[in-house]
Amino acid sequence: MVNTQIYCIFANQKSQGKYPMNITKKNIDDLNAIIKIDIEKEDYDPRVTKILKDYRKTANIPGFRKGHVPMGLVKKQYGQAVLVDEVNKLLQESLNKYLTDEKLDVLGNPLPKTRDDFTWEAEDYSFEFEIGLTPEFEVDPETEEPLPHYNIVADEKTIDQQVDHMRTQHGKLISKNEAEEGDTVSGIFTNEENEIEKEADFALDKIKDKENLDKFIGAKVGDNLTLETKNLFEEDQVLSDSLGIGLKEAKDLDIEVNFEITEINHQELAEMNQEFFDKIFGEGEVENEEEFRNKIKEDIEKQFEQQSDQQLLNDITDTLIEETEFDLPDDFLVKWIQVSSEEDLTLEEAKEEYERSEKGLRFQLIENELMRANDIKVELEDVKDSAKEQIKMQMAQFGQVNPSEEELDSIAQRVLSNEQEAKNISEQVKNQKLLAFYKENANLEEKEITFDDFIKEVMDKK
Repeated sequence: MVNTQIYCIFANQKSQGKYPMNITKKNIDDLNAIIKIDIEKEDYDPRVTKILKDYRKTANIPGFRKGHVPMGLVKKQYGQAVLVDEVNKLLQESLNKYLTDEKLDVLGNPLPKTRDDFTWEAEDYSFEFEIGLTPEFEVDPETEEPLPHYNIVADEKTIDQQVDHMRTQHGKLISKNEAEEGDTVSGIFTNEENEIEKEADFALDKIKDKENLDKFIGAKVGDNLTLETKNLFEEDQVLSDSLGIGLKEAKDLDIEVNFEITEINHQELAEMNQEFFDKIFGEGEVENEEEFRNKIKEDIEKQFEQQSDQQLLNDITDTLIEETEFDLPDDFLVKWIQVSSEEDLTLEEAKEEYERSEKGLRFQLIENELMRANDIKVELEDVKDSAKEQIKMQMAQFGQVNPSEEELDSIAQRVLSNEQEAKNISEQVKNQKLLAFYKENANLEEKEITFDDFIKEVMDKK
């Protein structure tokens, strides 16, 4: 696939000294330019001559002693290859130096222009490169319309569900011989015609159809039940998993299946007492049910805050792309995609690839300009500190608390030596800094909402 990371700015470090050759830039328009580099014999000849002399010292040609091969023969055999190599090196060095010294922010990479009359038999050469320039624009974080900043609260229903989940996790499983509502059953689904034979277990409260549910109430281990698959479970995914069939097939399945009960269990919930509270949150952290529920509410809302922050980033990203107008060197970028792709792309395929990547490119430019204009930087120390915090959290999950700074530094160094890991953490730090900037400067409207309503509202936007 083509690399869609189009934005490429050469390092803005000022180089000293003159260019060893004549380099000029001709602007086609605000976004496109041609760089012309003239290379004369005196620019490359010393380099070529030195390399050929070194070749002469080591050349092993039949009929001549080592180091005594005539220079004319060395030039004939190696001259043009060395010339081409050295001119290309000089060309690349000079082009990079020019882009750096002139502080040209380019998109993609310069593309060489082909010439039908070019020949390496000449002594002086001219090369031209097309470049796409980064547009100049300003970013206003104050969007035209206020964007919602969701404060997602945990309602009583959500807290109840989490409490029940914790009590179930830490409760006792009691084996039974006869099924009642609220029990969990295990067994084998079979249907010879449809080649179904699958072990499954599920809670009876997952059953949607009352007629099917009534068959389970009072049933015993060893009983065989005939069930209708249509509306058997509340969720198609449960039917898919239970029968070992695809989700699409499960949606419309309307057949009879046999279910042999092999096990019946009742989940006894853990008691709401001090032992349970200590097991969940640590000794003495909460002392009664009210404090327990408040702590659960606090933890849930911390998780909700991450989802709220991500949605805020998504909303601001989409809005800034929509409201920040600037042109791009479209034709150049399409050509660059076609040339730089690892696959052979037609012009039409390159245009389609550009259309897919354009939105990401636009926001990358907007983000970079926002950070430049507001002096938002991701420093190495920021990345190291973030890595160490993540390591501390992971260690705490395994009971390793209060690790030494030396230990954290050592682990962080190993983590950041992985290029992809370092990139991921840098991206996280950048998003955190941008998020803090948006919360302070963007046009936001605080909106308190339950998680269910938040999901509905977010889905409506898609």
